[in-house]
Amino acid sequence: MIHRRHALGLLAAATFLPARSFAGVSSQRREFRSDLAKRFFDLGTEGTFVGYKVDDLLIIASDKIRSAEDRLPASTFKVPNSLIALETGVVADPDKDVFKWDGVTRSIEPWNRAHTLRTAFAASAVPVYQEIARRIAAERMQKYLDLLDYGNRNIGGGIDQFWLTGDLRIDPLQQVDFLDRLRRFALPVSKRSQQLVRDILTVTKVGETVIRYKTGLLGAERGQPSLGWLVGWAEKGSQHTVFAMNVDCKTKDHIAARVSVTQQCLADIGAV
Repeated sequence: MIHRRHALGLLAAATFLPARSFAGVSSQRREFRSDLAKRFFDLGTEGTFVGYKVDDLLIIASDKIRSAEDRLPASTFKVPNSLIALETGVVADPDKDVFKWDGVTRSIEPWNRAHTLRTAFAASAVPVYQEIARRIAAERMQKYLDLLDYGNRNIGGGIDQFWLTGDLRIDPLQQVDFLDRLRRFALPVSKRSQQLVRDILTVTKVGETVIRYKTGLLGAERGQPSLGWLVGWAEKGSQHTVFAMNVDCKTKDHIAARVSVTQQCLADIGAV
């Protein structure tokens, strides 16, 4: 029997990497939807959306190329970074452990204050998570990225930079796989850590659908935004859809559109 994660991995690889062969998988369900690609065209930019409809074992993507391209994860890495912080004891309690402000005034005002893990996640406070990464340190960080099988697992480029300007890369299918494992409590870390991280995800509601997610914006900490991410899952009754979206942020409007274009794509595939 092929369990759900194995099926997702095989479906993804067979769908987006046609040069690879997978024995025993001959009836993959996948779709490419031009109406999803048009969402980004209408914004005047380029991007990609991948949705995994869990109950149907169905992967729906806006395109065949960008959906398989790996990129820096930016602040979507705060999800595994939080898990690792909790597992290693760098953070014992996401609401009580406080990271003091370092006194450096930055252009993003919510970063200029002390934070708990929960408030740092909500503010996407890069300096706090850089300090968390430094406390985790390279050896433990590498151990857990290998354990979590996150992206290319490469922490080259500096312990507090590898997900921002360094060598870590992840593609939308890998994002979906990782988030799906978190959704199912299937990551090889404690259930407590997974529950706490699930609990600090940003939550919004569209109609009767609950969407849990994390944004990412490459270059935000330098005031030079270039790539936006939004990853998570949607819960519509008992139906779950895990998703990953990234978009080239050429204007401020594109930054703001990360949430709206993702919600539009989710609506297009019946997930909201």
